[in-house]
Amino acid sequence: MKHRFLLSSVIALLGLLVTACSAPRVVTPTLILPVPMQVSYESELSIARLGQMLSYPDLTAEQRAELFFQRGVVFDRVGLRAMARLDFNRALRDKPDFADAYNLNGVYLTQNQEFDEAYEAFDSALELAPDYHYAHLNRGIALYYGGRPTLAARDLKIFLDEDPSDPYRLLWWYLALEQVDADEAKARLSAHLAQYGSDEWAWDIVKVYLGQSTDEALLNRISNESQDNQELAERLCEAYFYLAKQAQRNDQPEQAAAYFKLTLATNIHDFVEHRYALLELDLAGEQAMLRR
Repeated sequence: MKHRFLLSSVIALLGLLVTACSAPRVVTPTLILPVPMQVSYESELSIARLGQMLSYPDLTAEQRAELFFQRGVVFDRVGLRAMARLDFNRALRDKPDFADAYNLNGVYLTQNQEFDEAYEAFDSALELAPDYHYAHLNRGIALYYGGRPTLAARDLKIFLDEDPSDPYRLLWWYLALEQVDADEAKARLSAHLAQYGSDEWAWDIVKVYLGQSTDEALLNRISNESQDNQELAERLCEAYFYLAKQAQRNDQPEQAAAYFKLTLATNIHDFVEHRYALLELDLAGEQAMLRR
């Protein structure tokens, strides 16, 4: 069953989103809208069970830290960010050398634009576990949003080199490198696609960036190939985020905002794209205030 709504009349409704004098189209004629993911029974049960286990009196500090961390991961998955961050901090209190907790705590600090503290958290994770490549990803993203694209590109290239066939790793590296040298970034993106590209759907995002495909073709492929609503929501969470970044690059802020909101509407809270869609909207709002 195809989960697709063809909104051919959406152009006539643009006045709901922008003023009549706005030039760019705000949303594409074809939108794919999943049913937003809901908190699963399994996640609710895991939170209850982990809370019960944390009440056991004979836990060691290391056992308690692991339980706090695992509950924080579940809180994170269902979008309870404050509860997740509280548990990650509790895990670090009981186990100060907990690299995983430093890493996820750094992600939350990045989302809150506490960049210096985020860098310290990721540095701690990498000092404890030098081969912790996801800390390179997350520190690279923090450096990207913190306005340090050269350092960001360096971390993100380390992450890409671990799996050069992963288009998401490539896209993050490209976004950082583009802020350093746009022409070089595009050339490297094209060369990487030629060397590592495959028929996996996510490579179509790279093709959109290179002008070899369109937003609509990408979204139609996702609609046609997704096996169920969860897969549809997960793919759309990723696709809408990167399409939003492409709209930013094309100087289409309204289009970008619409795509970021669609990313958030999937409710895939623990995907990196969902995490930073809200930060993107916050940053866009701050920039709009400065222009007033």
